[in-house]
Amino acid sequence: MFRGILIEKDDQGYRASVQQIDDAVLGEGDVTVKVSYSTLNYKDGLAITGKGPVVRSFPMVPGIDLVGVVEQSDSDKFAVGDTVLLNGFGVGETHCGGLAERARLKSEWLIPLPENVSPQQAMAVGTAGYTAMLCVMALQKNGVTPDKGEVLVTGANGGVGSFAIALLAKLGYQVVASTGRVSQATYLESLGAKEVIDRASLSEPGRPMAKARWAGAVDSVGSHTLANVCASMQYGGTVAACGLAQGMDFPASVAPFILRGVTLAGVDSVMRPLADRIEAWQQLGELLDAEVINAISTTISLDEAVSAAQDLLDGKVQGRIIVDVNQ
Repeated sequence: MFRGILIEKDDQGYRASVQQIDDAVLGEGDVTVKVSYSTLNYKDGLAITGKGPVVRSFPMVPGIDLVGVVEQSDSDKFAVGDTVLLNGFGVGETHCGGLAERARLKSEWLIPLPENVSPQQAMAVGTAGYTAMLCVMALQKNGVTPDKGEVLVTGANGGVGSFAIALLAKLGYQVVASTGRVSQATYLESLGAKEVIDRASLSEPGRPMAKARWAGAVDSVGSHTLANVCASMQYGGTVAACGLAQGMDFPASVAPFILRGVTLAGVDSVMRPLADRIEAWQQLGELLDAEVINAISTTISLDEAVSAAQDLLDGKVQGRIIVDVNQ
């Protein structure tokens, strides 16, 4: 038995609670991990509250991120005592995840924790920071360099947005942050944003083409916001799209892509190949310092995670939430 959050769905309804969980719930895997830390992502918030169809089988331990120490291994890739890291691969959706003291996982889902990243820092970064790094890599791959002009980050107060600002600023880009919480501009500026704009300027239906401004963009919002971002890109600009907080729809025109050669780069973090994961985490370890990670993150206990999930969906959370599953 071990302690964790368990999501159940039966004749009594949908519910999530902290309880003692039997090892049999964990499912198949060749590596058993004693979890040190997990996180709360937007997807975890949807899973815990039942506000979105994230969980595909029940009962389920949520938590799409985890870091911990190998307790048992039937894999030649990892030995007992190794510290490992996991993001995605359907964990917390179709396979029990990180918001518990123990996890049983497939070795091909795991990577070694980089030497210059502590376990707590890894979860401060989590899927949010890892996704932000993949977005930055997509911009770089498409030739968006700091000298090309301003880079827009939407959903700036969220986890992906916060890390995207910090990473881009560290690399020398001029970052403009779009947020619905303009009152928290000081926080965004401390991460490296040179300007903060109200998301209202992007979130309503707009024109197929707008005045060209952005050399690049990182968008975690989708819907009208993504359409307006694409419409206002410079010639040859790239938008890295990784989220759909405003909606899954894309009410846009092909005009920016045809007339300005704009690239819309979809960024998936769940099934990303191992080589990309390792590269992203190596860069994260090199670019992010402890002060930035501390500014972006807050640590809570496992008992606090269920109520914090609703706060996350309500937009009351700034930056990242680390969950110490052993508290």
